Amino acid sequence: MSAKVFDDYLATATEAHRPLLQALHEVISGEAPELAPKIWQYAKPMLGYGSYHYRYASGREGDWFVIGLAANKGYVSLYVCMANHAGYLAEQHRHRLGKVSIGKSCIRIKKLADLDLDGARGIVREAAEMFARGEGFSM
Repeated sequence: MSAKVFDDYLATATEAHRPLLQALHEVISGEAPELAPKIWQYAKPMLGYGSYHYRYASGREGDWFVIGLAANKGYVSLYVCMANHAGYLAEQHRHRLGKVSIGKSCIRIKKLADLDLDGARGIVREAAEMFARGEGFSM
């Protein structure tokens, strides 16, 4: 199931983004195998791993993924949608991720060589552990 969903998503990506998406999928599948991938349809397809339901005080609610991938025009986004008392994990671990751009839960990667894969493994593992404990949901 996981391989089929990923292959379907990969087919929508440009040839230039495929090696980076493949590497990130391997990191996520290796560090968080319990988070099943699913294609989420928004303005463009995104690949989300795991999901949780959120509800704001305003009454707005919905479902979102724990970890996500999105192929954009000039980069690939790795979303790590977990936070703790110190803030979003992506922002907390920016120093471990290499030459990437960070925005709250979004890690923007232009090419595979720019990303520290060990740092990515660590943040994915931490997010999966938080999710398994039922904590850290952000939106």
